[in-house]
Amino acid sequence: MIGASILIFLLGLDGKIGKIDGVIFLILFSLYIAALIRLNRRNRDQSEVGSIPGVKLGPNGNAKSIFVQIMLVLGGLVLLVLGSKCLVHGAVGLARLWEVSELVIGLTIVAAGTSLPELFTSVVAGIRGERDIAVGNIVGSNIFNILAILGVSSLFAPNGIIVANSVLHVDIPVMLIVALACLPIFFTGMVIDRWEGSLFLSYYILYTVYLFLIATGHPAQLGFTRTVIYVAFPITATILIIHVIRAYRRQTHLLT
Repeated sequence: MIGASILIFLLGLDGKIGKIDGVIFLILFSLYIAALIRLNRRNRDQSEVGSIPGVKLGPNGNAKSIFVQIMLVLGGLVLLVLGSKCLVHGAVGLARLWEVSELVIGLTIVAAGTSLPELFTSVVAGIRGERDIAVGNIVGSNIFNILAILGVSSLFAPNGIIVANSVLHVDIPVMLIVALACLPIFFTGMVIDRWEGSLFLSYYILYTVYLFLIATGHPAQLGFTRTVIYVAFPITATILIIHVIRAYRRQTHLLT
């Protein structure tokens, strides 16, 4: 995910994601999928499959009622897509009535609306204790959106996909910072604590406020930006560094 975030920044430095860039994205996505399949085949264990809650295995190790399970998955996907489209359509209409720019709409309302499937999937998976799905769903969606969705879109766009300066200098760096912040949070205890989740959510709220201040030309945007950069960011970085050091010392102590 971090690599894909860096790549989109580098390929967007010329102001657009062209067809060649799209081909690069799709090749990398194909290699990523191939690596996942190979890794899964290497680590696959029927005893682990049999322990999945709610899945009943027959004498040959095949899941019963597989047709019903497939239909449930497809039906759920269809309903999620329809629900997201309804939300996005209504929200975009309201935003245009409020004369908010399309870039802000795409970065907030459309992004949030199309991410609802990932949100509900991760929440349900987390409640049921299926933590691998909760995390893999988000990381996999980010990789898929960058490499596959952006790659295919750039191939069909006549002149490629234009990358605005604000996206290149603000939004993509924010995405990269968030991806980098996942590393210490994921690896300290292999658990995302509630305070860490609250930290991510708080920064998303700050990011959304920043977008609307910029879109409306509010005079508070400069002070808000400086506060986030010179106060919020350093405090957060310090907290994460201390958290990582404590986790490392605790792990070292357990090993000794």
